[in-house]
Amino acid sequence: MAKPNFAVAARARRKKIMNLMSGAKGSRSRLYRSARQAMLKSLSYQYRDRRVRKRDMRTLWIVRINAAARLNDLSYSQLIHGLKLKGITLDRKVLADMAVNNSMAFAAIAAQVK
Repeated sequence: MAKPNFAVAARARRKKIMNLMSGAKGSRSRLYRSARQAMLKSLSYQYRDRRVRKRDMRTLWIVRINAAARLNDLSYSQLIHGLKLKGITLDRKVLADMAVNNSMAFAAIAAQVK
């Protein structure tokens, strides 16, 4: 029986990693070991930052809502508390969009909360 040859599979595996890292600078795009380490690190950053992006967006929405609420003589916390008491179920993403693009509608909601 012939000895198995894994060269084809190994080359394909290395080629996949080198293709992924083709846009990197220096040894990260030329040397397999550096490319593999950089790829593993970048994948962990990708995974982490998909969650961080959600966190950052929520923070941005809150800042925008607070700025619009203060133009209507309310604080952010007063606005959110008033919305809960009134039973108005608008999430922060929609409220922030209204604050930026439709200030009249936001002012109407703020008037209801007052």
